[in-house]
Amino acid sequence: MSKRCYYETLECQKGATGDILKTAYRKLAMKFHPDKNPGDHTAEVKFKEINEAYDVLKDEQKRAAYDRFGHAAFEAGMGAAGARAGHPFGDFGSFGDVFEDIFGQMMGGMGRGKRQNRGQDLRYNLQISLEEAYQGRAAEIKVPTMVACEVCSGSGAEPGHNPETCPTCAGHGKVRATQGFFTIERTCSACRGSGKIIRNPCKSCRGAGLVQKERTLNVDVPPGVEEGTRIRLSGEGAAGANGGPPGDLYIFLSVTEHPIFQRDGHDLHCRAPVSFVTAAMGGNIEVPTLDGGRAKVVIPEGTQPGRQFRLRGKGMPVLRSAQKGDLYVELAVETPVKLTRRQKELLREFEAESGSGTQPEAEGFLARLKDFWKACEK
Repeated sequence: MSKRCYYETLECQKGATGDILKTAYRKLAMKFHPDKNPGDHTAEVKFKEINEAYDVLKDEQKRAAYDRFGHAAFEAGMGAAGARAGHPFGDFGSFGDVFEDIFGQMMGGMGRGKRQNRGQDLRYNLQISLEEAYQGRAAEIKVPTMVACEVCSGSGAEPGHNPETCPTCAGHGKVRATQGFFTIERTCSACRGSGKIIRNPCKSCRGAGLVQKERTLNVDVPPGVEEGTRIRLSGEGAAGANGGPPGDLYIFLSVTEHPIFQRDGHDLHCRAPVSFVTAAMGGNIEVPTLDGGRAKVVIPEGTQPGRQFRLRGKGMPVLRSAQKGDLYVELAVETPVKLTRRQKELLREFEAESGSGTQPEAEGFLARLKDFWKACEK
């Protein structure tokens, strides 16, 4: 008698999510639980079928196998597999291949044949100035990394000797065993996953095939980079073991603080102090730009502290673009200090001569205070 489809048992579609399966299982399990159906043999059988179905479908690996092979995936011997004479792990020509296809990457992505390990990715921290972030920079960096041994050309064997195929794993770098449904893959302990046995290890690298070396690389930092920008140099990381491909080198940029400019995305900000006379009567000031030039700012009469002036196109370059941000100049009106007696007299005369409307912000604030106090007295 053929088994009922597990999805039909749980009353779900084949592509149902894990949450849908769990909800359906709980609903049916409560419905057919033996405690709720004492003496009902049909309910007991149904309850067992529900648990069996959910036990398979809740497991991603079991579910993948079931979706591909149905109930045959869990039958002893896989239908016609059997153990092959002389092979300690049975016949891998059918279901063993399926496991490799489905779970090969989960087992380390080795596949068939010699295992090649990709080299490690490396990180290098490069500090640049705000001017270099503006203009771009060609930097030369020295990176300590693992490279293929020149003496043995990365084989790990002494010149004149060749690595031998590992007899334990037949050069695969892994061994596999099956028990019922499960296929277990492990790294070969004899060759440590390389698939090769080195009888005469290279004296230079001690059989590793890799040696540490400091490499000099040129890096082009484009204009407009920001704090934390990452530059990837493909294939410039550590060399891979057993002839595997090298990793990548990631360069992380940090931009030092500038004494004049503060950066905000593509825009720049600077604070320019002016005398209260210039702010009151108006005038011109010069401010620097990050490219080393100067820009003129016209200050209108009666300019208040904190007012910003926008200089278009004087900010940071936009990465990989011809556009630039803006420069914002904030005026800081400076109060004079260490006044002489005559200067103090002149300021008192100025205050005495000051009439209504000369200090609009202060006058407006006092008016609001009076209204506030009147409201409090009521």
